[in-house]
Amino acid sequence: MAPRPPSLTNALQDLVENDIYSQIRRHRLMQISAVTAIGLAVALLVARSITFTIFAIGIGFLMLALAFAYKHKILASAYTLIGSMATMLFALAITGAGLFDLAVLGYPGLLIFAALLGGVSLFVPVLLFVVTLCCGIAWLTLGGVVTPNIPKSTWSHLIFIIVIFVVTGFSVYILVQDIKRLMQSLQRENAKVQRNKAEIQHLAHHDPLTNLPNRLYGETLFAQSLAACQQKRQNLALLFIDLDNFKPVNDALGHAAGDILLEQLTLKLSKDLQPNQHLIRFGGDEFLLLAPFTDYHQELETLAETVIQKCASKFKILQTQVIISASIGITCAPKEGSDFKQLCRQADVAMYQAKKDGRNTYHYYDQSLDKISDDKFKLLQLLRPALIERQFQLYYQPMVNLQGGEISMVEALLRWPQPDGSMIGPDQFIPLAESSGLINELGSWVIQQACINCARQRKLGFPKLRVAVNLSAIQFKDGHLQDIVESALQHADLPPNALELELTESLLIDDADQIQMQLQALSAIGITIAIDDFGTGYSNLAYLRNFNASTLKIDRSFITSLSVAEQDEPLVKAIISMAASLGLRTVAEGIEDKATLNKLTALGCNIGQGYYWSKPLPGDALSALLVEHQQLSHTAV
Repeated sequence: MAPRPPSLTNALQDLVENDIYSQIRRHRLMQISAVTAIGLAVALLVARSITFTIFAIGIGFLMLALAFAYKHKILASAYTLIGSMATMLFALAITGAGLFDLAVLGYPGLLIFAALLGGVSLFVPVLLFVVTLCCGIAWLTLGGVVTPNIPKSTWSHLIFIIVIFVVTGFSVYILVQDIKRLMQSLQRENAKVQRNKAEIQHLAHHDPLTNLPNRLYGETLFAQSLAACQQKRQNLALLFIDLDNFKPVNDALGHAAGDILLEQLTLKLSKDLQPNQHLIRFGGDEFLLLAPFTDYHQELETLAETVIQKCASKFKILQTQVIISASIGITCAPKEGSDFKQLCRQADVAMYQAKKDGRNTYHYYDQSLDKISDDKFKLLQLLRPALIERQFQLYYQPMVNLQGGEISMVEALLRWPQPDGSMIGPDQFIPLAESSGLINELGSWVIQQACINCARQRKLGFPKLRVAVNLSAIQFKDGHLQDIVESALQHADLPPNALELELTESLLIDDADQIQMQLQALSAIGITIAIDDFGTGYSNLAYLRNFNASTLKIDRSFITSLSVAEQDEPLVKAIISMAASLGLRTVAEGIEDKATLNKLTALGCNIGQGYYWSKPLPGDALSALLVEHQQLSHTAV
């Protein structure tokens, strides 16, 4: 059922409150009418002549008022009750002592009834009516129409007075009790409002899951803490804490498990905090810790290491043991400023540097990080226009068969030339393209251009030439990679076996099932798979079998020092032997001299790549290189 809108809820509440108030007025009218009628009935026992008649008629009207109240005709009951009693008192006064008659004592009681039972709408007419009646008594008396008859005191008069006092006193008592109950109810409601206000204030300033101060209240706590630190001549540190492996917990166990983890972590981090230290839920899996300090390095390093150690503890979540870690960025006030938002940004920048340093560690903020962040931002602003305007270029580096000497393949390498003649390398803009979501569009363009250029070179006289293209893990995420590759091959009229896709080892670990299915589909149509930078990652043989890899590319860090550092040779030899036993070809990257080439040839490496043959070249220059290399090969033969 959909919730009622606030206006409807308020209207219903007002309706209920009005109904309750009407019920109270109804009961009081019935009580006053009944008690007054009983009082008149008692007075009727001692009344004589005209007084008896007046009392009898009054009782009749009181019963009518009682009937009206019983029938829920509250306004009619109130007017009948007060009007009949006012008229009865008028009749008693003009047949008795006029303005000096005992009946006049009842008028103040009527005004009280009118004020309490009907509010202004009843009180004003009754007041005017009573004043009019009193003026009428005076006019009739002064005009000689009515002659005041001052009776002798009797026991009957005492009974009349007692009846007036009892009826008035009873009526006033029950109405005053209503007022007291109303005041008590208002006090309770006020206390409830104050409690609700405090709860709303707490909810506005605290995270509902962890009950920690939220970002809004964190700014207030920062201002208070900084003021206290300045009085004590201390500094204030902001530790920005980000959990490294929180998303896999949510993905594997669900968001409920993630919430439980955050609750347990909050308890663990809050347990040993000092009264002047404040842990703040900044958002998601991010926390902010405000900590006054005196000794810059010793205190902060101890605190950061303690936080990292607590985050790295084992957590029992839904019968599952979970282990996470945290990266921390640290900045200090007033050294780095006193603006809360600016300091949070600085700590955030330092935290990302801690993640780059390997995670599960901390890093202090310094201004050089701002320059790096600003450079990335500026580069990101240029990235999309560059993609739209096709400012990127593909360069190609040959891969040479070490046994026959021919160029069997070229690797497509993306470059971003600048107007001043400089070049922005892929190590700078590829991570930005991945984080900004542009890598799919950029990667699709690379595959298309690589296929087109390879097809053109094959038509120019190199029919066996193949091209290798690097892939990002993100290109597998949407499941459209096969469609993109097949479209590029069809558009370029290039056979699938002319294309090789290069993957890093770490990519094979990320969402392995989805990637495996896509790679198997690509292998099925004839595309080959190469594992790039082999030896620097997981180096898991099971992954090589599962992903149908046909080529291992030995990372250049093992190749560049091969001719001078003997410790790398056993590893390279082991990789080549292992690849051969699995039926895989090996490619050595970074060959720059003859000695390295000879050693790799002796070790049985299949293919070489490096500056020994050529640096990466634009497509046009590649054609000339292929022709030249072909001529040299023929001459050598």
